[in-house]
Amino acid sequence: MTTHQEELLAGTRRALLHRIAVAQAEERAPSLVATVVRGGEAVWTGVRTSVEGHAPDEDVQYRIGSVTKTFTAVLVLQLRDEGVIDLGDPLEKHLPGTGVGEATLVELLSHAGGLAAETPGPWWERTPGSLRPDLADVLGERPLVHPVGRRFHYSNPGYALLGALVEKLRGATWEEVLRRDVLEPLGLHRTGVRPKAPHAGGWAVHPWADVMLREPAEDLGRMAPAGQLWSTAGDLACFAAFLANGDARVLSIESLREMRRPAAPAEATDVASGYAYGLGLELRHRDGRALVGHTGSLPGFLACLAIGVEDDVAAVVLANCTSGPMLFPVAADLVRIVAEAEPRIPAPWRPLREFDSTLLELVGQWYWGTQGFALRLSADGLLSLEPLSGTGRRARFRSNGDGTWTGLEGYYAGELLKPVRRPDGSVSHLDLGSFVFGRQPYEEGASVPGGVDPEGWRGIG
Repeated sequence: MTTHQEELLAGTRRALLHRIAVAQAEERAPSLVATVVRGGEAVWTGVRTSVEGHAPDEDVQYRIGSVTKTFTAVLVLQLRDEGVIDLGDPLEKHLPGTGVGEATLVELLSHAGGLAAETPGPWWERTPGSLRPDLADVLGERPLVHPVGRRFHYSNPGYALLGALVEKLRGATWEEVLRRDVLEPLGLHRTGVRPKAPHAGGWAVHPWADVMLREPAEDLGRMAPAGQLWSTAGDLACFAAFLANGDARVLSIESLREMRRPAAPAEATDVASGYAYGLGLELRHRDGRALVGHTGSLPGFLACLAIGVEDDVAAVVLANCTSGPMLFPVAADLVRIVAEAEPRIPAPWRPLREFDSTLLELVGQWYWGTQGFALRLSADGLLSLEPLSGTGRRARFRSNGDGTWTGLEGYYAGELLKPVRRPDGSVSHLDLGSFVFGRQPYEEGASVPGGVDPEGWRGIG
């Protein structure tokens, strides 16, 4: 990916460099590389390193840990989009004999399958995968620690199962399928399961002294789909652009939007901190901004990919230390710096090319009880319902082609909006999931459930 650093203002570039410099220096990372993506292209890359005269760049590989899970989730969504599986299928239907087959595929994708967080000892991230040659070795004698589907509980073995599912249904190894169906179409030639020079070495930094210890880099075997990949800031910038905008050769934007929606029952602490999990993607809120992506860690390495979809800005941050800089706050700050210093310029407004003039009967002001709403027709052909007060339920609606509309989001997602017409064909009111919207508050003669007091509106006395 070509980096067009001149596209950002000098002040923005300095603020980005200052942020990663502080992270690398204060948190003592041997090296740290970051890339910012805007409009689908890398627009800035910055590097800080402890080695004079030898700085990594966007083409140097680092281990990305659990960012690998997002790649595995894409492979599963491809199977769903091809009709090979349904996300509601129990694992047993496609991968029998695991002992945890009652968990559905969507529950495994969203860490709601009740599985343990880790494999039985020894710690899988720092020992060879040959110690766990079979799925039974990954799951152990007590694979379930919670009731299936009841709560979010992050599970690395769950993604090992999803990788095995991909292998079973594709008739090839997870690595082969990933390269053929994701890496090659997206041009991620520096991403793979094993390091290829140039690549960073993994280090542990002593917590109380400025000294380092080399970390082993094990092949994770069956656990590879949960955290094996090596990648670069440049490749992950391309991957971030794909996750934001889709690519028909790999996965549609509709499926990616599904991945970005919360899919697991959240813990109270997660709700309070603004954290949720979708399908292979973490969803976070920071400084009033919604971010999607994933963090990752393996001994010797840290990684983070964060996308501000509404701002069309993403950030990738990689470091080669076991612990130290918390990379999500760094990535989130890089997104914020660009989004605030150089806000996205919206596309020009353009009117609809053609439309059904009868739709003008639907737009304008409506009331549900005493609450006012505006119904608008936008250039994308959708109806949007917005509270006049600025607060309250809002949603967009897609035409069903038969005069009715289906809600796309929020409280009204999946609900039917139906214009109810009088005998002369004019619109009497709107019926939205049994809620009656009239042109006036409690309009006289309207079909309001419970009726309208015949004495009408009155004052006191």
